[in-house]
Amino acid sequence: MGRTEYFHDPAGPRPNRIVTAATTFVLDEHERVLMIQRSDNGLWALPGGTQDVGERIATTAERETREETGYEVRVTGLIGVYSDPGHVIAYDDGEVRQQFALSFRAELLGGELEHSEESPEVRWVADNELDELPMHPSIRLRVDHGFEDRAEPYIG
Repeated sequence: MGRTEYFHDPAGPRPNRIVTAATTFVLDEHERVLMIQRSDNGLWALPGGTQDVGERIATTAERETREETGYEVRVTGLIGVYSDPGHVIAYDDGEVRQQFALSFRAELLGGELEHSEESPEVRWVADNELDELPMHPSIRLRVDHGFEDRAEPYIG
């Protein structure tokens, strides 16, 4: 299913749904962040996805990271809450979501790099390589906040 993201675009559609999602900021021993290239829009992002009924949100972050990258992680903290009503995501089926995502810091426990249908490209990215990757501004904000290692979570 295709998707189009709108970011403070007056021509963007009005949202008709809010869905809880989680993203995961994971660093390796070289201080590189784990990133995926999304199959639905070609942009680079942190691993993540939507929460299932009956699932804790931290479990969502860990599950989605495993499914999209092959790596096992453990959530260790909250980077921020991202709920900007000016960021909407339109899907081909008519659903238009207002962004609502929690971004978590996690530690790498193990596993091996794998690709998935959702993430045809997975790689570790150094901070100084981020500008080379096409990335939505809301994801770049989360990545920047993860590298900042803020004392308090971002609320926005």
